[in-house]
Amino acid sequence: MQRNRFIIKLFRWRSKHIKDRQFILILSVFVGIASGFVAVIIKNAVRIIKNILTAGFSSEGFNYLYIVFPAIGVFIVVIFVKFILKKRVGHGIPIVLHAISKENGILRSHNLFSSIITSALTVGFGGSVGLEGPTVATGAAIGSNLGKLLRLNYSQVVLMLGCASAGAMSAIFKAPIAGIVFTLEVIMLNLSMSSIVPLLISSVTGALTSYLFLGQDTIYAFTLTENFKLVDTPFYILLGLFAGLVSVYFTRVYLFVTATFEKIKMWYNKLIIGGFILGLLIFLVPSLYGEGYESINNALNGDYGYLFNNTLYFGLKDNIPVFFVVLLVIIILKAIATSVTFSSGGVGGMFAPTLFLGASTGLLFVKVLNQFGLGLHEANFVLVGMAGLIAGVIHAPLTAIFLIAEITNGYELFMPLMITATISYATIKLFESNSVYTIQLAKRGELITHDKDKGALSLMSVKDLIEDNFNTVGPDATLGDLVDVISKSQRNIFPVIDKGNYLLGIVWVNDIRHIVFKTELYDNTYVRDLMFMPTPSVSPDESMEDIARKFQTSPHYNLPVLNKDGKYIGFVSRANVFSSYRTMIRQFMQE
Repeated sequence: MQRNRFIIKLFRWRSKHIKDRQFILILSVFVGIASGFVAVIIKNAVRIIKNILTAGFSSEGFNYLYIVFPAIGVFIVVIFVKFILKKRVGHGIPIVLHAISKENGILRSHNLFSSIITSALTVGFGGSVGLEGPTVATGAAIGSNLGKLLRLNYSQVVLMLGCASAGAMSAIFKAPIAGIVFTLEVIMLNLSMSSIVPLLISSVTGALTSYLFLGQDTIYAFTLTENFKLVDTPFYILLGLFAGLVSVYFTRVYLFVTATFEKIKMWYNKLIIGGFILGLLIFLVPSLYGEGYESINNALNGDYGYLFNNTLYFGLKDNIPVFFVVLLVIIILKAIATSVTFSSGGVGGMFAPTLFLGASTGLLFVKVLNQFGLGLHEANFVLVGMAGLIAGVIHAPLTAIFLIAEITNGYELFMPLMITATISYATIKLFESNSVYTIQLAKRGELITHDKDKGALSLMSVKDLIEDNFNTVGPDATLGDLVDVISKSQRNIFPVIDKGNYLLGIVWVNDIRHIVFKTELYDNTYVRDLMFMPTPSVSPDESMEDIARKFQTSPHYNLPVLNKDGKYIGFVSRANVFSSYRTMIRQFMQE
């Protein structure tokens, strides 16, 4: 009670002394710093766990502990989520998108800490996922709950989510420009002049916080030794095609594994099966362990020993055919390892595995071509391959270009980055219209997009528009009974329902106007002879886009709402939908 009074007083003081725009700028600083701290905490937690677990491992020999470590990590995460937290954590960026489209931008308070704990355990113990998704989710939870606490409106709360996402991405990758581009491209924030400055502030403060605690070095120590050559353009186009096809493979594997695990009903069966598969994959290919940043750095610097370190086949590291087989196997298995980590209960992000897969794709591509004596610069293709996979898997070509350029200081390769990212994105769009982040949201009609019409419709809910103040009649009621009901109603539609509340049809006053005053028909004319079944009907779980489409093809101004069993709930009207749509558009476009 005391806390609420304090907040009310603070709110009143702020309203009098600080304008909204100034207040948003102040909040963007706080959100950026907080998101930066989240990145620092997660990164250090993973580093500590990994160092404790693998400190004594020799690169020249395999270690059976690789089989059990990932399973233990996922087991601890599942136990924590199911029996301690008792709430769903979710996978980073998709829960942010869901919050924007269906929860008025509000994330649950447990997201302030749950993603930190679960992702650190998952990745630290070897889960083949990344940390950027949980970092973004935690930062977004900070922005969301801050907005809720300070009674910000929807557009301001969404802006705070965007600021937090920009700050988190900027901090985790030390890439402030990419943080802003990612927010606008993936989080799908409505771009306006009033949102640009807060995004810039949060992104910069997030990066500065990361610099303060993690240093200013780039994540990937890449040194350009050979500039882009125009003659190499066809090869970068081919790399884009190859990266796009690998992105399709990754997406399809992810969807297949996810669907397969969803058929397993008991959580402990998912854990046992997933833990065993993941442990076996990492034991056979240890480079699949965790985020894989060290492996990418090695590949960029021409050290391919990571492909054989800690493996049963370490002695074959100088065998060229084995090298190609191992590299191809890594590309195939990385998608499976990442998908199984998520499906068995682990928590993490998609960026790190996508970057690892991109580096391996670029390396395989250039190594194969160089076998024909082309003499292509390998590190450049490894780097550009990373952008190709980000553009394909995440469906974010601009983010891919700026992210790879920033995290490697590879700005001199902007042209090949653009070529490969664009071709990769165009290739996967032929097969998949949505990314791994958004495909499930799109299926449920919960995806908010840059299309303002679709964005506004996705924010609307059928349940909020149902009108249930219609007088009902039974099929055996007479015309006289119906006239009595009409006299007490302000509606011109009367649902006909049976004793089980099933809709049998409706009576429209205009259809019976010619007999409504013929009293001689009152006792021998029945409602069942006057009703008709309107089509189409509406489900309360349908997307507003589908309902808008039904109104376009239907002459009716009111459509009945029925549950899955066909029982009557109420009606949704064309006028109500249009009015709500106009309100949402104004809110969606608000500066």
